[in-house]
Amino acid sequence: MSSVSVNDTAFAGSDRLLAGIVLSVLTFWLFAQSVLNVVPAMKSSMDISLETLTLAVSLSALFSGCFIVASGGLADKFGRMRMTHVGLTLSIVGSLFLVLADGPALFLAGRVLQGLSAACIMPATLALIKTWYEGRARQRAISFWVIGSWGGSGLCSFVGGAIATGLGWRWIFVFSIAVALLALLLLRGAPESRSPDARQQKLDVSGLLSLIAFLVLLNLFITKGHAWGWSSGITLAMLAGSLITGGCFLFISRRKGEAALIDLALFRNRAYGAAVLSNFLLNGSVGTMMIASIWLQQGHGLSPLETGMMTLGYLVTVLVMIRVGEKLLQRYGARLPMMTGPLITATGIILISCTFLDKSLYIATVIFSYTLFGLGLGCYATPSTDTAVVNAPESKVGVASGIYKMGSSLGGAMGIAVTASLYALFLSSGMASAAQYALWFNAALCFGSMVVSALLLPRSAHS
Repeated sequence: MSSVSVNDTAFAGSDRLLAGIVLSVLTFWLFAQSVLNVVPAMKSSMDISLETLTLAVSLSALFSGCFIVASGGLADKFGRMRMTHVGLTLSIVGSLFLVLADGPALFLAGRVLQGLSAACIMPATLALIKTWYEGRARQRAISFWVIGSWGGSGLCSFVGGAIATGLGWRWIFVFSIAVALLALLLLRGAPESRSPDARQQKLDVSGLLSLIAFLVLLNLFITKGHAWGWSSGITLAMLAGSLITGGCFLFISRRKGEAALIDLALFRNRAYGAAVLSNFLLNGSVGTMMIASIWLQQGHGLSPLETGMMTLGYLVTVLVMIRVGEKLLQRYGARLPMMTGPLITATGIILISCTFLDKSLYIATVIFSYTLFGLGLGCYATPSTDTAVVNAPESKVGVASGIYKMGSSLGGAMGIAVTASLYALFLSSGMASAAQYALWFNAALCFGSMVVSALLLPRSAHS
């Protein structure tokens, strides 16, 4: 592959390159995320506790969040196309581990590798779009990239449920391997892209290690606290450790400035900061799909396929609204759709939380609510992603894209972890009540995303 700087405009992105990029994104958002709907099926076929399995569900997003910023910096320095290839290779190996897994060791390792794969692919592919596409072509490319992520997450429940019911859940990851191989084929021949300014920058190892320690300890506190006992020594140790390592990370980031893993100066741009924070909160609502699937399967006796079919309205509306969101962005700017989207999503989640309804009425409500869920996410997605990319400094587009996608990954990981913990905490009051309380938390995250966009996003924030 030839090596070019971000300012080289001799090459223009093609539809073939865009297809390879979208398929790369799907290896995580479509296939890795499908575990949200097949937890009961996995539990019945492996020697693994439900508690460990729940941890594994959030593990990919957690490790993606831990490494995505560092990977964005490495992509800027060593090549965005090269990091995409590394990510696809990790996805293939991680999926193979899951296919072969019969206990916690290979299963957890596979989920970690899937998270590392996403960390490599997400910022690198966004940076490739920023480099090789211009103007409306860039907005179109971002829309299709968003279809790969948000649309993939909308399809994952149905695809995972259909494959698990028809062939067995392991086949989900056989198909993931095939898609990764096809993506590698489509990306062949595209030139390399890197930032000349990033070549002089060194990886902030101390910042990376402190961030990993903070996130892992916090996740263990959230996911294991109920089982260990919230006042037990080990739970309190995890909390204390997360606070200490989180403080260390902030201290290191402030001291190192532009050389830090996360350059806090990026957040001086209010539009960029609003996009990252609101994205973090809105992605936390992915816990809705896990709780709704558990309640539908265990509370009402539906199969994974039937549960997945409940989400088809989400898939249709999120795909349609992603392109509509692009048009809203071009006409009104980012603020209006980034406020309206989370509000619509919250409305859908509140309706899903009506677990007191009888089976037939509840199923109808869930079908309609997932339509609203996708409508809101699709309205928000393209304006938010474009806002983050456009407001990123040219020399740090990989890092800035990584921070934005870190918001997606960590929001999802923490949202799932807290949602699962709330469900376990209130399970003694009944499965229906526990599901309802957990879903209310997800709705609150959406309202928080709306408030952040309203308060922090400048009214004149046009792309």
